[in-house]
Amino acid sequence: MSLYASLFSGVSGLSANSSAMGMISDNIVNINTIGYKGTQAKFSSLVTESNSSSYSPGGVIAKPQALISHQGLLQGSTSATDLSIDGAGFFVVSNQTDSQDANSTISYTRAGSFTPDDNGFLQNTAGLYLQGYELDSDGNAPTVNIGNLKPINVSNFTITAEATTSVAIRANLQSSQAISPAVTGATYTSATVAGSMAGYDADVSQGIVPATQGTKPDFQTNTQVYDAKGGLHTVTFAALKQADNLWNVEIFISPPNDLSTQPLAGTGQLASGQIAFNGDGSIDTAGTSPALLAALTVNWSGGADPGQITFNLGTDGQSDGISEFAGESTVISTTSNGAKFGSVIGVSVKEEGIVTALFNNGLARDVFILPISTFQNPDGLTRRQGNSYTISDASGSGDLKLAGKGGAGFVAPSTLEASTVDLAQEFTNLITIQRAFSASTKIITTADEMLTELNNIKR
Repeated sequence: MSLYASLFSGVSGLSANSSAMGMISDNIVNINTIGYKGTQAKFSSLVTESNSSSYSPGGVIAKPQALISHQGLLQGSTSATDLSIDGAGFFVVSNQTDSQDANSTISYTRAGSFTPDDNGFLQNTAGLYLQGYELDSDGNAPTVNIGNLKPINVSNFTITAEATTSVAIRANLQSSQAISPAVTGATYTSATVAGSMAGYDADVSQGIVPATQGTKPDFQTNTQVYDAKGGLHTVTFAALKQADNLWNVEIFISPPNDLSTQPLAGTGQLASGQIAFNGDGSIDTAGTSPALLAALTVNWSGGADPGQITFNLGTDGQSDGISEFAGESTVISTTSNGAKFGSVIGVSVKEEGIVTALFNNGLARDVFILPISTFQNPDGLTRRQGNSYTISDASGSGDLKLAGKGGAGFVAPSTLEASTVDLAQEFTNLITIQRAFSASTKIITTADEMLTELNNIKR
């Protein structure tokens, strides 16, 4: 009888609307949950029999429709390890730091509020650890597959000292500089301690003032350089005018005992030669001694590996390095690479997913790269506690990709993805569901009254 079917239909309405109420409730309470994806209730009718002469109601069922593929608003953050994905894909996370642990489970999330735990591993508010590929010393990643993933921990990284390999000097040598008596009297020579600028510096560096040997330069500038162990040394560029558009130059380490072997015994001289200039004051590299332009071998004392340092004196025909103008001899700037031993003080993340460790010696090193996992049907993923998801038959197996490749989104550092829930819409749905639930109860009470009247017929 249709009255009994009406009762079942009303009960199904209560059940369906109760389920919908649960979905709405979850959406509302997760309005501030980072990376939360809302769920919609989709109602579907149930009909047990329907033809031209009879009708038997079946009721309604509410099925959840996940909106996992919807992207929330990206909001700025002050933390360098707060991450979101601008586009498709998910971060790969694990509930364990040890991938070999039997209880380790890989899952996927858009909740990127990562912070270091007490061991330095990056984990989000649900306690899930961010996974990535560790880069080698050349910045290369291993093969992209899930077996090569590791939990990201940059606190364990230290960087060896970086030896100086390049020194760039911008300076002007005064074109009107008077020629030194050491040049006119032919007493200057870079080949002897007594006649060289390096010999003069050797006395001065030992506190002998005035120097008893060597030739005083017309100009000199000092630059700090590092050996392979991070030891700090001073290298000096000294110049003495020889003639118009031509200067004698010596490059030496001060003090000389910083070198284990000295090409010119008693000095730290590394190279000597002449720099030539064009009539417009720019450097003439063709007329400049090749020894000044080549990489200089430096044999450090103290057991550090020998170094190779190249001095950038400028581009041929330009005044972007050493120049010769009428102004006073002066240093514009000196720069060099290299650094002492350092430890990690922070991290930064690029949009390509590259995690860079920042060290207190001013250096930076790329240590990890984050993969982005994409799915053919992300809405088919299985929800897990902690706002994460696991693979299901409906979602497909997923593909690990590098950020920005093959349809994967880019990593947005210092941002967080907001919940996709529209609070105003949820309150509207809440009222609608409440009315539908009340209507279902009315169906049941009305059908019950009709059945009561039917039972009273026999009395």
